[in-house]
Amino acid sequence: MRLLLLSALLVTTPVLAQVRTIPPDAALAKMSHVQGRVVKLNDKELELSPGAQIRDPMNHIVFPEMVPPGALVRYRLEMNGFVHQVWVLTAEEAAQAPSAPPGPAK
Repeated sequence: MRLLLLSALLVTTPVLAQVRTIPPDAALAKMSHVQGRVVKLNDKELELSPGAQIRDPMNHIVFPEMVPPGALVRYRLEMNGFVHQVWVLTAEEAAQAPSAPPGPAK
């Protein structure tokens, strides 16, 4: 029984200790899904790249439709101007975000 409990703890501990790293060059914006692969970052509509990843506050990869309208996010564009990576901010990450309004999408 003890061995079973110990093995369960060893398996779940790395999951609980997962650290989320958002690159410092990721821009800040409010995001909403428009339709299909199109999202609105602040007031500019942009298309998601073919391999785009959107991560929710739990760091799960989600579909654009699952992002709450007006969610505060950090994002990165790929070289052709498509949105390639998005992180929906947690309450703690949002509190650490600059108090100035988010800048326009690039």
